[in-house]
Amino acid sequence: MTPQLMQAIKLLQLSNLDLVAYVESELERNPLLDRGAENEPSPADPDTAQPATNGEAGNGHDAEAGAAVKAEQAESPLDDTSPDDSESIRPRTSELPAGYSEWAGSGGGGRDNGEYNLEAFVSAGITLRDWLHEQLTLAITDPARRMIGQYLIDLVDEAGYLSGDLAAAAEKLGSTVAEIEAVLATLQTFDPPGTCARDLAECLAIQLKERDRFDPAMQALLTRLDLLAKRDFAQLKKICGVGDEDLAEMIAEVRHLNPKPGLAFGSTTVQPIVPDVFVRPAPNGAWLVELNSDTLPRVLVNQIYYAEVSATARRDTEKSYLADCLQSATWLVRALDQRARTILKVANEIVRQQDAFFAHGVAHLRPLNLKTVAEAIGMHESTVSRVTANKYMATSRGIFELKYFFTSAIAAAHGGEAHSAEAVRHRIKQLIEAESAADVLSDDTIVEKLHDAGIDIARRTVAKYREAMRIPSSVQRRREKQAVAS
Repeated sequence: MTPQLMQAIKLLQLSNLDLVAYVESELERNPLLDRGAENEPSPADPDTAQPATNGEAGNGHDAEAGAAVKAEQAESPLDDTSPDDSESIRPRTSELPAGYSEWAGSGGGGRDNGEYNLEAFVSAGITLRDWLHEQLTLAITDPARRMIGQYLIDLVDEAGYLSGDLAAAAEKLGSTVAEIEAVLATLQTFDPPGTCARDLAECLAIQLKERDRFDPAMQALLTRLDLLAKRDFAQLKKICGVGDEDLAEMIAEVRHLNPKPGLAFGSTTVQPIVPDVFVRPAPNGAWLVELNSDTLPRVLVNQIYYAEVSATARRDTEKSYLADCLQSATWLVRALDQRARTILKVANEIVRQQDAFFAHGVAHLRPLNLKTVAEAIGMHESTVSRVTANKYMATSRGIFELKYFFTSAIAAAHGGEAHSAEAVRHRIKQLIEAESAADVLSDDTIVEKLHDAGIDIARRTVAKYREAMRIPSSVQRRREKQAVAS
């Protein structure tokens, strides 16, 4: 495998953010690469969107790409398509329905779209660690204890919990465990209440102490948070020695506490999802699949600069360097074009295979695997796997990762077409949401209902899907519904 092919494979599996970072590094490294202007065509720049129907995908207009990908096509694991049969991939954002313009502009950012990003001028907010250090300087004046406090604060995670063993900290700092615990007790009085706790029970206890509500009954409740999670109120009443009314008040008070006090301080920037592909309905009932142009880096090979510099090159090393730069730059442009075409080809086939989902919802999601898509579009299965990694599709039903559309098959109970595992999970969730306090469905009952609906599924599979959706067991749900009803 040549370095160029390895580079093309790497580009194919990168997310749009990682791709931008990679292209930026290449622009800095290679003097023959230029950043394309905003109105310049992207590496693959066709004229129209590509329709995909529940039959055969429509044929898009021919597109003039920046460079046709022909080199090493036969041996390339990316299974590139030629410009003659390629899909058109430039999105026409002006024709997108309401809501899509926001998605299309989310990848541009900065001043490229004529608007200043005011958030870029806002100073960074204070982090939890900074806030604790500020309080430490006021609360502890002894240099040795302040050093211990700084060490412990560095062990506090984003949620506000202290992760680390106090004995190990004492050994490392040459102190005693008692002194470490004394400093920790001071840190646990800091704002926000509950920070520097070592577990959930201690976090809640710190907050209750500040409210002067840490009585023996509440202390007993915090020792059995597992029973509270299971809604085993009868056992909790025995342990806490209280009645129904007192227990209800205690639980209500615990629910008003903050289990992760450190999250009030933003320490990391949440990066919004920028879709790689847009899917919108076409007037003829088909689906138009378009690439998000904001995620396609625009790079050009500066042939004029290469001609000027190569004319003055005298040494063999200089000529070799320029030749390598030209080859690398040309291949990058081709690889970007190839990546865009491959993503669009896979997305079109996914939309064609899952036409019922886009029209009717998740209950109509079909079983689909990588092999089916790979055979349909004439690519290798590993290529489809790389394309669907870290790529997102914006639809009228939301933004989904491409891998979301690949689900295993659940056999039909009475023959016929198999059911998608994701659709079955959705059906289980619907059944549980519709149940009443007097008729809570057990896993066996759910199996029977699904079997009546033509879905052949085992009880352990229902339990696995339910637990994956974080839905409690029928016993816990019954206790919770009865508590709410009372």
